[in-house]
Amino acid sequence: MSEAIATLKKGEGRTIKAGGMWIFDNEIQSVMGSFEDGDMVIVHDHDGYPMGKGFINTASKIRIRLMTRNCGQVVDEMFLERRVRDAWEYRKRTVDTSSCRLIFGEADFLPGLVVDKFSDVLVVESLALGIDRLKETIIELVKKVLLEDGIRIRGVYERSDAKVRSNEGMERIKGFIGEAFDTDVEITENGVKYMVDVKEGQKTGFFLDQKYNRLAVQKLCEGARVLDCFTHTGSFALNAGIAGAREVIGVDASLAAVERAAANARLNGLGEKVSFLCEDVFELLPGLEAKGEKFDVVILDPPAFAKSRSSVKNAAKGYREINLRAMKLIRDGGYLATCTCSHFMTYELFTETLRQAARSARRRLRQVEFRTQAPDHPILWAADESYYLKFYIFQVCGER
Repeated sequence: MSEAIATLKKGEGRTIKAGGMWIFDNEIQSVMGSFEDGDMVIVHDHDGYPMGKGFINTASKIRIRLMTRNCGQVVDEMFLERRVRDAWEYRKRTVDTSSCRLIFGEADFLPGLVVDKFSDVLVVESLALGIDRLKETIIELVKKVLLEDGIRIRGVYERSDAKVRSNEGMERIKGFIGEAFDTDVEITENGVKYMVDVKEGQKTGFFLDQKYNRLAVQKLCEGARVLDCFTHTGSFALNAGIAGAREVIGVDASLAAVERAAANARLNGLGEKVSFLCEDVFELLPGLEAKGEKFDVVILDPPAFAKSRSSVKNAAKGYREINLRAMKLIRDGGYLATCTCSHFMTYELFTETLRQAARSARRRLRQVEFRTQAPDHPILWAADESYYLKFYIFQVCGER
């Protein structure tokens, strides 16, 4: 392992000094000693003060991802096992672990690595070169730690096929780690059954981060007419159906997603009550408004409109448009559940966007609650990228 030393420029390193994990290329004054990309290097402040150790990658703007604050720490199997144990013990105390995110990158001090557990299957996403070299060791440690609690993992599938891997100079890959297995995995969450496609589904196959937000919506839906926009595999729609909604319409632009959602509805015996449309939400909402349609609950769970800082302005317009249209479709006193999953859409900007939408729709919002991602996606303060999901529930009132 390299003993190279990276020294920060004077006045730089504010993120890691505040508790974050990333050092960008423009923050580094020099790197002394030999190393290869993916090696561990020691990090010093401009005056030689030790800051920690992390993986370096000259192909990435995130030049160093810190692994430990202790420059003398050996990052070996024993160290990695402690990290895995800490992550698992945290989940056992904070979430339903039948299906959950076991490792959430930087927020679990294993930068660039995501591990999701769907029942007895693990799905792995590796997004950084240094951690990529350790992923199979970490997976074996996860299996070991889970087995101590009587949980036997029957298969592991890798979904390291995200575009951001190219930013690290890495090829996008997917496939089995170890023996092949059936990649359709049945899980149960909040009393709802889903068939998760870990091979072809979006990201790692299912969005676990909304687990308790879906549960929060259930209590609003008994006897209600519900519209679930950007339904993906039907998760919010099915929670509404299980909760006793009289009618649920789920909408998504992807035919494959709609077919999967309909199959999930049948799996839960909700095929007659919960139906799905393959439509563009931006086109559908004005059409429903023109027909005079009204709903008791509208749910908006769109994909990340803002995938970079430069796209935030246009993204805000998109969020404003769909929320304005949704508010106009809600009966006086009905409810809106709405969110953004982009960390570039800050809490302040998203809140102001919703305020503007309400003003334009001539609706008054009574906040029921504000939520973020489930606790298995912990928010590490100073690591801004770990805080991304902002979720509101409002009662929508007319001009009274």
